[in-house]
Amino acid sequence: MPQQLTLQLKDLQNEIEGYARGYGLDFFDVVFEVLDWEEINEVAAYGGYPARYPYWRFGMEYYALSRGYAYGLQKIYEMVINNDPCYAYLLAANPIVDQKLVMAHVYGHADFFKNNYSFAHTNRRMVDEMANHAARIRRYVEAYGEDEVERFLDICISLENLIDYNAPYIRRRRREEAGEIDRDHPARRRQPRRLAAKEYMEEYINPQEALEADAQRLQEEREQEERFPPRPEKDVLLFLLEHAPIPNWQRDIVGIVREEAYYFAPQGRTKIMNEGWASYWHSKIMTERALADPELIDYADHHSGTVATQPGRLNPYKLGLELYRDIEVRWDKGRHGPEWEACNDYEVRKNWDTGAGEGREKIFQVRALYHDVTFIDEFLTPEFCHRHKLFTYEYNESTNEYQISSRSFEEIKRGLLFQLTNLGQPWVYVRDGNHMNRGELVLWHRYEGVPLRLDYAREVLENLQTIWKRPVHLETYDDDRPAVMSYDGSEHTTQERSEE
Repeated sequence: MPQQLTLQLKDLQNEIEGYARGYGLDFFDVVFEVLDWEEINEVAAYGGYPARYPYWRFGMEYYALSRGYAYGLQKIYEMVINNDPCYAYLLAANPIVDQKLVMAHVYGHADFFKNNYSFAHTNRRMVDEMANHAARIRRYVEAYGEDEVERFLDICISLENLIDYNAPYIRRRRREEAGEIDRDHPARRRQPRRLAAKEYMEEYINPQEALEADAQRLQEEREQEERFPPRPEKDVLLFLLEHAPIPNWQRDIVGIVREEAYYFAPQGRTKIMNEGWASYWHSKIMTERALADPELIDYADHHSGTVATQPGRLNPYKLGLELYRDIEVRWDKGRHGPEWEACNDYEVRKNWDTGAGEGREKIFQVRALYHDVTFIDEFLTPEFCHRHKLFTYEYNESTNEYQISSRSFEEIKRGLLFQLTNLGQPWVYVRDGNHMNRGELVLWHRYEGVPLRLDYAREVLENLQTIWKRPVHLETYDDDRPAVMSYDGSEHTTQERSEE
């Protein structure tokens, strides 16, 4: 059972919250709960939601977390969830200096959750919604059996990344609302619209080439309307939810998994920004306000552990924190804009300082309007990469070891963006839901130079076929050659295909 905050911790919360608001942070109310190590591992296994539906994978994650804690390999200092109010969990065994650090870190996250546009469409009552999901799945377990429900949950969760991460931010209008002509209008189907002209001006006003091009365009539009779906659909789970021939209880589970996938997606899209923002503010609050002299060494030790960079791994805390600091310095000193970009004198750039003092305002603006991809694309600079010794690396088969492949800014930036775009996952779309007029499903993999892991792809095809009931095909590349992978419910096949 969660413990109530002690009077000391309540006083600390009021103190840290006051510092956070004093710096301009804006957040929902934060509810702190104190858990022992077993309880915090249990909550972490459920993604921070103790009332989440029962599922075997959560038990496995709890077992792994508990063993890691028991052997001293890992320790959970804090968890905070995007909700109104925000809920945050403190580890009871933490010393006071750690509780201060965690609270300051949590208020940074809470501000980010409330104000970053990526979270604007998320459910701010997800604690209640998760409990609702759990109740519905428990009813299905009682009605259809635990094995049957877990088997279907396994299938759905294996497909939870097949959503459109940009969909919540796109508003699509009906063509009629946009003032466009209805495609079904008889005159539009009969022939291309022609401009009125006198006979001697006909070939100039309505040239034959233009009329033929217009007719071709209308024909392509009619063919697109007849496709199912009309255009490639990136939200594969939505397509299955609306069109797969499954019973209602399974359709509801698909909807539950999809809703939770969209809820957690912004956290994946803003990992660097979110952790960097929280680290920036816990560092600011602790070093300028909350830290007592005897706590300095412990704080420095724990903070350095948070932002330390491990060989071969990207630490989002470190990269985000340093980029925010770099932005603040640049906008404080006016190191941006056309004049700055045009200056090629090293000494002038080194001593550049217009006294603009706009750094704090700028990082608040960045916090609100960017996600990781746009953050890196906009604010990563050659100077930053040089100062922090960033590089790309690759595996050398001749020496059987990893080695530095490039220190080029362009290569570093390209590698980071490629790793972050679409959360580093392949782009897969539904291309045809009625292939060859046989109700077969065709998926299209937008090839970006990195082939799919074929064992993963085959498992995904098997799970899709279980839901779709008919054969499923995936247009992809195998060894840089166009190929179609298929699964009909009993056998996997791969065939070469011609590129369109």
